[in-house]
Amino acid sequence: MKNKQFLLLIFSIFFMGSLQAKSAPISIQSPDGKLIVKIRLDDKISYDVYSGNDLLLKNCSLAMDLGNETLGLAPQLKSTKKGTINEQIKREVPLKNAMVSNYCNTLLLTFKKNFSVEFRAFNDGIAYRFLTNIKKEIEVKNETFAINFPGDYLAHIAQSGSFKTAYESPYKHLKTSAYTSKKDISYLPVLIETDKGYKILISEADLSDYPCMFLRGTDSNGMVSTFPKCPLEFGEDGDRSQKIVKEADYIAKTSGQRSFPWRTFVLAKEDKQLVENEMIYKLSSPCEVKDLSWLKPGQVSWEWWNDASPYHVDFVSGYNLDTYKYYIDFASKFGISYILMDEGWAMSTLDPYTPNPKVDLFELIRYGKEKNVKIVLWLTWLTVEKNFDLFKKFSEWGIAGVKIDFMERSDQWMVNYYERVAKEAAKYKLFVDFHGAFKPAGLERRYPNVLAYEGVLGMEQGGNTKPDNSIYLPFMRNAVGAMDYTPGAMLSYQPEYFQSSRANAGSTGTRAYQMALYVIFETGLQMLADNPTNYYREKECTEFITKVPVTWDETKVLYAKIGEGVIVAKRKGSQWFIGGMTNSGGKTVEVSLDFLPAGRTYTMTSFEDGVNSYKQAMDYKKRESKVTNQTKLTIKMVRNGGWAGIIE
Repeated sequence: MKNKQFLLLIFSIFFMGSLQAKSAPISIQSPDGKLIVKIRLDDKISYDVYSGNDLLLKNCSLAMDLGNETLGLAPQLKSTKKGTINEQIKREVPLKNAMVSNYCNTLLLTFKKNFSVEFRAFNDGIAYRFLTNIKKEIEVKNETFAINFPGDYLAHIAQSGSFKTAYESPYKHLKTSAYTSKKDISYLPVLIETDKGYKILISEADLSDYPCMFLRGTDSNGMVSTFPKCPLEFGEDGDRSQKIVKEADYIAKTSGQRSFPWRTFVLAKEDKQLVENEMIYKLSSPCEVKDLSWLKPGQVSWEWWNDASPYHVDFVSGYNLDTYKYYIDFASKFGISYILMDEGWAMSTLDPYTPNPKVDLFELIRYGKEKNVKIVLWLTWLTVEKNFDLFKKFSEWGIAGVKIDFMERSDQWMVNYYERVAKEAAKYKLFVDFHGAFKPAGLERRYPNVLAYEGVLGMEQGGNTKPDNSIYLPFMRNAVGAMDYTPGAMLSYQPEYFQSSRANAGSTGTRAYQMALYVIFETGLQMLADNPTNYYREKECTEFITKVPVTWDETKVLYAKIGEGVIVAKRKGSQWFIGGMTNSGGKTVEVSLDFLPAGRTYTMTSFEDGVNSYKQAMDYKKRESKVTNQTKLTIKMVRNGGWAGIIE
């Protein structure tokens, strides 16, 4: 009996020790030691996220349902591998900085059932992804991304009633406890403000052969992933879309030997870290285009927003040869690289090979070449899909790039469509601007000829694009990649006075606000959306706008407060540009110019809100002054106002 009791005691100690070892957390922390992820392997893979001693996310979980088995349930760990990445990357299209610092600690957890989970911890965030090593094609029924909040946080979200969306919803701001499963789904990125002063920006990176992730509420102060199913059959739905008439019971059918998209969290104590981050780029696969010498990011004059309506001219304006030559002349005069020819350049949206004879595309290509201005053509995605050899044809014609519109989906098929377009366009040295598009998620690193995505409530929506909404863009949508907002209105209004028509299009926000957007908003293809006649009339504003680069050597955020205001300084060569924008409350901020090299005096030309701009939004004041790196600059922005300047 004593021997049996002794053996039972030994077995109990061993069993309890095994349970304790199994549930003991595995940790990874950021290089500076401040961010910590504690991972538990019990009945599932779960984790908590800390900043120091502050718990930011609790009891989060991850899993992947393959139908016959669910990776992540009852996980059996085979090995653990830790490492560090510390490298400098020269960015192909530098929207913030010419060099990107990629410094993080890594943790690879390899499990039985031929899968792994990799975590990375940066000083400004964390990320994880699944990897599988299954030697056959797999069907992913669902992926679980579940997060829970230890406090009642504030969520900034853009919602959609379905997976079919133009990604142009205004932001809503609600407590996380109030975001229930009955509310509309949210597309990424989602921004969370914690009760401890931290901010969490959630998105995804290295998206390929897989659908975009959406989030919904859990009814218990959390959020969980949801995905569009993979479409199997399509039906007709006009000249720019298709109906999905049959869906699979899975979200993706894909190779079993692959890495899956990163689930990303930018974790910021200071709001400016959200604006400065480059996490999506760092986590995405490297460039696959060997020769990029032909790729020229730049500005583009656009006729659609102003309905091709020049005035004070001696020709009948419209979508015709004379009008487009006028746009080319304007672009040439101000050093703008491109003009965009939107809907109407072709005889039919369904036929990309037969130009409208009123336009005479080939004469415009010839004329543009003479004036050093290239042409970008608009197309529906469906026309591109049905005529995939158009990239070769457009290259032969001398077209520089394409704007592709109305995708409004992000299932696996459509994500793969983006990649096929990017690859084929790069093959024939064309760049791409995706309109009606989901947010950037890494394709633009693999194919840097993808210069811009819309996926934003932009200026083409007229009076709906109020500064109270747009002020969130530097912290959210633009914080994950290039954004085609189409700024540049020369008819500026305070919201209560807004009135607009296509021929006399305008926007809310002051004139200085509009000018500042060229410095603040990041894109490889920046539109001048207004009428060239108006730009000629407002020459000194136009001269400033057209000096603003679209790629940068260095970016510094001088002031940032989510929902209230942002001021950034960006360097190109020896010139610094400063842009500031604010909400309907206005803002006065003192910033230091200590980033300037010491021992020199510089000339600063600034465009500031005028004394009457609080009411008459087109009122502005141009100033010239001398500054040094000792200068403390007071930037006053009225309600819905801005500030723009150049230091040289």
